[in-house]
Amino acid sequence: MPLFIGLVVGKLFDQGYFHHLMIAGSTIFVFSLFMLSLAKPHQYYQIFLSQGLGMGLGLGMVFTPAVSIPAHYFRRRRALASGIALSGSSVGAIVHPILLNNLIQKPGVGFAGATRASAYMLLGCLIIANLLMRTRMPPNTQRAPPGSLGKLMKVILTDPAYVLAVTGGFFCLLTVYFPAFYIQLYAVKNGVNLHDAFYSVAILNAGSVVGRILPNFFADKFGPFNMIIPCVLICSGLMFSLLGITSTGSMVPVAIIYGIASGAYLALTIAVVASLARSPAEMGLRIGVSFTVISFAALVGTPIAGALLTPEFHWIRPIIFSAVCVFIGLWFFIAARHVDLRRKAKAAQR
Repeated sequence: MPLFIGLVVGKLFDQGYFHHLMIAGSTIFVFSLFMLSLAKPHQYYQIFLSQGLGMGLGLGMVFTPAVSIPAHYFRRRRALASGIALSGSSVGAIVHPILLNNLIQKPGVGFAGATRASAYMLLGCLIIANLLMRTRMPPNTQRAPPGSLGKLMKVILTDPAYVLAVTGGFFCLLTVYFPAFYIQLYAVKNGVNLHDAFYSVAILNAGSVVGRILPNFFADKFGPFNMIIPCVLICSGLMFSLLGITSTGSMVPVAIIYGIASGAYLALTIAVVASLARSPAEMGLRIGVSFTVISFAALVGTPIAGALLTPEFHWIRPIIFSAVCVFIGLWFFIAARHVDLRRKAKAAQR
């Protein structure tokens, strides 16, 4: 849901509705999280409405503007700025699993109390974010007119480099986060004690913080395509490293290294898409369209991997599937880079 509504949110962002989106999205997200704390056991529809729809809608209204706005302020360090902004989600992914699991186990707190504690913390964070962030839209002469969505969409969807890059992002997102979802289960099933396995996701997300900042620093020097290609290649190869986890000592380095590589993927995808924009006025829409497309990959990728895993835990099947999907995405990014370089070379000759 947060990615799927990116097309609409991205267009509204480009039209100057930044604060409207942020305030409405923050309100919906926090309200839905509080409603989740009231969900009753065995009442799936309550969880679906509050977490699936409500939180998904609120997060989608906040996420696309939040990751798009750094592009308005930075030209030379645009990728680094986007990476730093995105690293906040990795920090949250470290804090929340530890916070929730510890609070849920406390007598008298439980799921409802832990969820409300998380909601209050996020309420504070979103209030600070809304007070600090300001948009810097380009002059009105550079903005797309309100009725030009169809023309702009045609330009975007007929841009070969953009289409190839988004297709690469689709294949990568199908399975690039398979280890993030399954490393804890794999560790428990293969000899790692439950206490240590509990922190595997937090360790992976700690690596993701580094991955969303450091590669983006180099992306500003060497180009986002030149950074995302090796990072995606590393992700594809590291899928097989899961098979080597038999102890805490083997789990930690795998989680850290894969966290760095996979964390770089999402941040660099945004940098790649932004680098293909003709002006800042269309960055929000380009990012939003890409999010909408890859949202379908995020929806089906993990269930497919789970079906391949089966109740008998045949790990090699989803691992091979995940590695192949990411590897296919790699070649689309390589093709997009080639097309983009040719276009820039022709433009330089004019």
